[in-house]
Order: sequence, then structure tokens, then C-alpha cells
Amino acid sequence: MTRKVVICGVGMVPFKKPGKSDGYDVMGANAARAALDDAKLSLTDIDQAFTAYVHGDSCSGQSALYGVGMTGMPITNVNNNCASGSTAFALATQAIEYGVSECVMALGFEQMAPGAIEMMYPDRVSPLKRHTDAIVNLLGLSEDEQNLPPAVLMFGVQAELVMQEYGLSEQTLAQIAVKARIHAKDNPFAIYREPLCVGQVLQQPPIYRGLRKLFACPPSCGAASVIVCSEEFAKKNNLDIQVVLKGSSWCSDKPEYFTKSALDVTFGALSREVCKKAYESAGVGPEDIDVIELHDCFTSNEIITYSALGLCPDDGIEKFILEGNNTYGGQVVVGPSGGLMAKGHPLGATGLAQITELVQQLRGQSGSRQVEGARLALQHNGGIGSAGFVNIFERTN
Repeated sequence: MTRKVVICGVGMVPFKKPGKSDGYDVMGANAARAALDDAKLSLTDIDQAFTAYVHGDSCSGQSALYGVGMTGMPITNVNNNCASGSTAFALATQAIEYGVSECVMALGFEQMAPGAIEMMYPDRVSPLKRHTDAIVNLLGLSEDEQNLPPAVLMFGVQAELVMQEYGLSEQTLAQIAVKARIHAKDNPFAIYREPLCVGQVLQQPPIYRGLRKLFACPPSCGAASVIVCSEEFAKKNNLDIQVVLKGSSWCSDKPEYFTKSALDVTFGALSREVCKKAYESAGVGPEDIDVIELHDCFTSNEIITYSALGLCPDDGIEKFILEGNNTYGGQVVVGPSGGLMAKGHPLGATGLAQITELVQQLRGQSGSRQVEGARLALQHNGGIGSAGFVNIFERTN
């Protein structure tokens, strides 16, 4: 038997463009303080911490948390690409579920450089080589294409195939970016809050195949933190037990993901697998979910996640979008924060920022962005290379 996981504190700092933020250590410390304040705890109440980042030296988590205090607790640093924050959260919840700890912090931060993400260590085999090789072989790409940055190659292909295989127009892909800005306009933590129209998105020239600039999320800097505890710890310390983890799943790739479709290689198969297992873990289905934060690193990735989550069939995606079933007044509100597209995507912080948004939604603390009556929330996050995560949260009262 595993124990119930209570989400007792969340906090984040406003996300910023590269070069406009504090250093990673300051952002991380401030996010940790915000979560502690939210939980009404001190750092000495935390048994251990898992800290997440991608672009940083070893033990950056210690540097960030030492800015809050030095308690001697274990601090474990985590790197799982864009899913690093969700990995830290998963490890924290596991420690609670199996009785290793009573109260654990997950902290994520990232101080990024502008521009497309390049490989940090080009002198060795890329961990994405299996993925890019599969796409090259499946589609017969040219030698010049093979030398593109991996994210440009993978998601340029993804955008093109989404339009070809699902019969979507470029206008529909652009509408995802438009929705993100609408949702972000009242989010003080989001970078891009000014409105966009479809024409503005499509006036940008193609970067590669189906990919345009505003189909992609921006590199950004930021930090977020989530504190989890056991139900016994929460009761003993008179903490809020309003939001609990109802179910979850995390997984990596299988061999068959690389043999059929390039969409499977770019999160499609991974997302289907992890979503299915999370629903089974929580004992709910897609029809029960009120609000979602998903991995909209590119508009095409949000689109393929709709069907992976069971929100609509593949051939119903365009109808789902054009009828507004992904926003307020529709079937489910997707990305009320503005998502990665508008809020920003500081890799190590992203998963924990998603959870922060959803916890605040379930508490009824989201102001003009509040999803009325939200009781079940789903977080979806992927790290290419690969790591897939889905967490389902429930309001208990």
C-alpha cells in the first residue's frame, strides 16, 4: 500500500526572456521561498529536495537552496531535458508514497541563452541520435537536413506531418498560438501577454518544413517549486489538504516507437502510453478532467497531445480546436497559464510551473483565469530523449 501525497505548497517566479532574469541561484531560492511561504513551512521542515535543471553545472541545486538555508538535508540534482521538473516531482512523490520521507521539495530552475537549443557537448554521441536517425530513415531526409539542430528537425517534421496526416491547415496550428496568448493576458508570470492573430503568426516565414517561428515556444528563464507531504504530516502540522495527487505515470521509449511514424518518435507514442497509464492509476478518464497544462513546446505538439490524452480522435482534432473545446466554455480548458507558448519554457522549471498553475486552479486562486468548478486537473510533460509524465490532481473539498 502506498500513502496519499498532499500538495502542500507551490511557488514560482515570473518567467523572463534570456538576459532579463536573475541568476539561476537567485530564481531558484526565490521559488523555494515562495513554496515554503505558501505551505507555511520552514526549510527545516523539509526532509530532502530534488532539484531540476538542464543548462547548469553539477550541484546547482545546492547553490540555489543554500540561498534559502543550509540544513544538511539530502539534495539530489535531476536532468531529464524538458521533463526535468516533472522528474523531480515524481521522485519527491515517490519518497512520500513509500514512506522514505514525510515532507519533500521539488525545485526547478533554468537560466537559458537566446535562440534554438544546441547540443551542449557536440564532441560526443547525441542522446537524441536514435530519434533523429529514425526520422531521417522514415522520411528519407537529405544530408543537409540531418545537420539541423535536433529540435528544429524533429518539430519541423512534426508540424508538417500533423497537417498532412490529420488534415489540419496552417491556420489551425496558428490558432493554438493565438489561444495561448489569450489565456496568458492576465497571468503576471507569463512572458508573452500581448494578443496575436492568425495572420501575425503566419506572416513569419517558415523555418523548416512545417515549422514557423510562432509555432514554437520561446527559450526563457525562470524557477518553480512544489512541496509534497504525507497526509499524516499535513494533519500534524495543520497544513492545507485541499489538493492531492490522484494518479500518475512516467515512462520512456519502447523500440516500436521508432519504426512506424515520425509522429511516434516526436512524443506521439510516448504520450499515448503515459496518458493511458495515468488514467488507469487515477481511476478516471479524459471526460472527467476539467483543466490541463500540457507540453505545448510547439503548436503541433499540443495538437498531437489532444488525441493522446483521449480528448478527441485523430480525425476530430481540427473540429475540437475550431469549436473552442480547448478553452473556456468548451470541453476542457487547456493551458490556462498560457502554456509554454506564452508563459515560457525554462526547461527545469516547466513541469513544476505547470503543477503550480493547476494547484492554484484547484484551490480557486486563479482570478480571471479561474476554471469554474475545477475538481480534476491533468499535467502532461515530455522530455525528448525521452521521458514522459502525466500527473492527475484532485481537489478534496
